[in-house]
Amino acid sequence: MRAEQVTDPIAYHGEGPVWAASWGSAAEGVTAGGGLRWVDMLAGDVLSLRADGTVDRTHVGDVAAALRPRAGGGAVVAVERGFALISPEGELTTLPELWDADAGIRMNEGGCDPDGRFHCGTMAYAKTPGAANLYRLAPGPDGGAGEVDVVLTDATTSNGLEWSPDGTRAYYNDTPTRQVAVFDYSREEGLTNRRVLVDVLDGEGKPDGLTVDAEGGIWVAVISHGRIHRYTPEGTLDEVVEVPVQKTTACTFGGDDLGTLYITTSWENLERGEDPLAGALFAVRPGVTGLPARPFAG
Repeated sequence: MRAEQVTDPIAYHGEGPVWAASWGSAAEGVTAGGGLRWVDMLAGDVLSLRADGTVDRTHVGDVAAALRPRAGGGAVVAVERGFALISPEGELTTLPELWDADAGIRMNEGGCDPDGRFHCGTMAYAKTPGAANLYRLAPGPDGGAGEVDVVLTDATTSNGLEWSPDGTRAYYNDTPTRQVAVFDYSREEGLTNRRVLVDVLDGEGKPDGLTVDAEGGIWVAVISHGRIHRYTPEGTLDEVVEVPVQKTTACTFGGDDLGTLYITTSWENLERGEDPLAGALFAVRPGVTGLPARPFAG
């Protein structure tokens, strides 16, 4: 399969695409079933795709790392050193920072668990081995944000995170390992029993963002190789999507039928024009459907 270009190369470091039924309406120029958002991470912007193919850009901070819909409308966003909430009306509330700027750490990628808690992992700007954590933001007792816990330590580039259709397993990428890991999951114990699902590429690139389809397949963006790989729950590679850009960063299912796989790309650390389509959004119809985005319960 080969992905087709959807937008111009509008993002320096496109990441974290998410489709939510609660985002947008026909009156706002977005398809009635929902809307696609993603981030231009190092610009600190959230991007929204309109039905006419144009893109809206909303600045949320120095970094916009990842986002998910909120159950009551709006979004939760991981910013450079913590989290922020966007109300249904678009008002941004940035929560207290989780660490000092001198730490040289930023948020990177995340997702919501089946119990409505938003997880986001970090990385050092210097890519220091073992410097990253995975944080979990709980909803507050009356909505909004609650406590933040550290649920994983000693990572390097905490990346793709998504749960299986039944919610009992979670898939996770720490990019330099070249592996997709799988955890068991329960509300009470969180992520446990980490093991390797597959040594993803073994010399053919590294795993970045990921998503899971309704059949349980795991779609992994292969950074620096212009591909999306689909793995079965048993770890077998069974589909490859070719993308005409070197740095494929993340993917998600969207559209009214959740049958379109959207793919973000980047030209981070490249010269402008070196990879002419880098920074564009791409899409493909792979013949399977995705899962509705799990919302943050706050």
